Amino acid sequence: MISINRFWCCTSQGRPSPVALQVTELKDAGNAALQAGKFKDAIELYSQAIEMDKENPALYSNRSVAHIKAKEFEKALTDAEKVVELKPDWSKGYSRVGSALSSMSRHQEAKMAFEQALKLDPDNKQLKQAVEDEGRFLTGPAGSEPVMNPFADPNLFQKLIAEPRTRELMKDTDFVNAMKDLQQNPGALGKYHNDPRIMTALGVLLGMDLDFQGEEELHKQDVKDTVNEMREKRKEAEKEAAFQQKNAANAKSKETVELTDDQKKALEEKEKGNAAYKKKDFETAIKHYDEAIRLDPTNITFLTNKAAVYFEQSDLKSCIETCEKAIEVGRENRADFKLLAKAYARMGNAYNKQEDLENALTYYNKALSEHRTPEVTSKAKEIEKKLKEREKLAYINPELSLEEKTKGNKAFQEGDYPTALKHYAEAIKRNPEDAKIYSNRAACYTKLMEFSLALSDCEQCIKLDPKFIKGYLRKGACLLAMKDTRKAAEVYQKAMELDHTCQEAIDGYRRCVMCDDDPESVRKRAMADPEIQAILGDPAMQLILQQMQKDPKALQEHLKNPEVASKIQKLLESGLIAIR
Repeated sequence: MISINRFWCCTSQGRPSPVALQVTELKDAGNAALQAGKFKDAIELYSQAIEMDKENPALYSNRSVAHIKAKEFEKALTDAEKVVELKPDWSKGYSRVGSALSSMSRHQEAKMAFEQALKLDPDNKQLKQAVEDEGRFLTGPAGSEPVMNPFADPNLFQKLIAEPRTRELMKDTDFVNAMKDLQQNPGALGKYHNDPRIMTALGVLLGMDLDFQGEEELHKQDVKDTVNEMREKRKEAEKEAAFQQKNAANAKSKETVELTDDQKKALEEKEKGNAAYKKKDFETAIKHYDEAIRLDPTNITFLTNKAAVYFEQSDLKSCIETCEKAIEVGRENRADFKLLAKAYARMGNAYNKQEDLENALTYYNKALSEHRTPEVTSKAKEIEKKLKEREKLAYINPELSLEEKTKGNKAFQEGDYPTALKHYAEAIKRNPEDAKIYSNRAACYTKLMEFSLALSDCEQCIKLDPKFIKGYLRKGACLLAMKDTRKAAEVYQKAMELDHTCQEAIDGYRRCVMCDDDPESVRKRAMADPEIQAILGDPAMQLILQQMQKDPKALQEHLKNPEVASKIQKLLESGLIAIR
């Protein structure tokens, strides 16, 4: 048994295998669902792809992201760890582990995971930022996660009542008051360190077995060590809380502080640049934007505006380089994600203008990952459509199509219809404008009793070549098999219009109108129809019928008259007349 190894697996001819193509389609659909915020749908699509390719780390990586978005952090971690197992040298796997752990507030482990990812990708700025972000949570001793006040648990009394070791103690008013005191003032734990009741409660809250029933010195020392350790951790936590509070106050005060003189001047330069841009005075606009950047190099908008000027000047290389600089400045200064999205979108526009569709799509997607807008979404879809069309056109090769068609014909003659079907399908991909191949594949589908698929190919065949009679004959046979005799009759009639001597069309039409009835039954049913009676009573129609009987070629001339053609059609459908 041959197992599929990764979604890029190919056939022996170098083309992706059907399974690989299906996996890729599911993955792409999952990505689209994820971007649209349909996290459950994305998880389902990724899961289907994984069922077909269980050794593909990219699929687990994508599903891990979807699980995080869906708040399913444990599942996200499981998928992330699978990525690391499958591809331990891929930084993305450790990054996914870090994201999942961070979502679960396991910041110390998350930081270690991001650091491991950074070892594999040392220049990745996002990983560096992630390590720094996780470090902010590690305010305990030696960079550990701080231990919070165990007595501050809102379910404190419920836990103590539920625990056999403390249930009876809750009946003691002094004990309860001590618990209330520690809830409000964790620093007061020192004055209770000789009280075995408090230590027992502490053990319950920490999930530890602190047994202080004996008076042995070893136990006393353990108690003191535990209390001292908690006291130190609490002090560190309180210091960090005060530090964070101070930082928050500073940040808030900075928001209210007026801009510096340089920042004010920079904004003035920007406005001058905007005015020049509107007048299409691009050289002047760039001078003002450059001055704004010099005065305030942390503002991403000055760079994106300058990139817009380069775009209008068709200096696309400079436009792209300036956008890259803007993104770098934006990341360093925590710019709004909408501004980052604008820079990525501008790069996409530049690549699009260069007809570099692959890069254009890459940067449009990056823009959408920062902030979704209808305009960029529409551009990304348009590029995807162009890329698919380009790929389709690049695949066209009439010579290879003829080879595949010949192989299909050989397999068909041997009765190996599935193999013939495969060759005809490849022939169509290589030359989708050849009507005859669709006709051949329709014959295959008919042999396999897939009439609806055969009918679709017949219609495409007729669309490509309306004068190819074989397409009509195949279509008529499909409709007959599907018991739609009325439509089949119409198709056979069109075939007869193309070639009135075509016996296959004549026989097919006769089968349609007879409907397996005996001639006498057909005649009686037709003669009971008032419309039939009116047609047969019309002297002009009687003359036309006589001419048709003497000269079958006269039929073609009469069919050119819509009114006469309609009446002849009615008589044919009734079974009263037949064309031989």
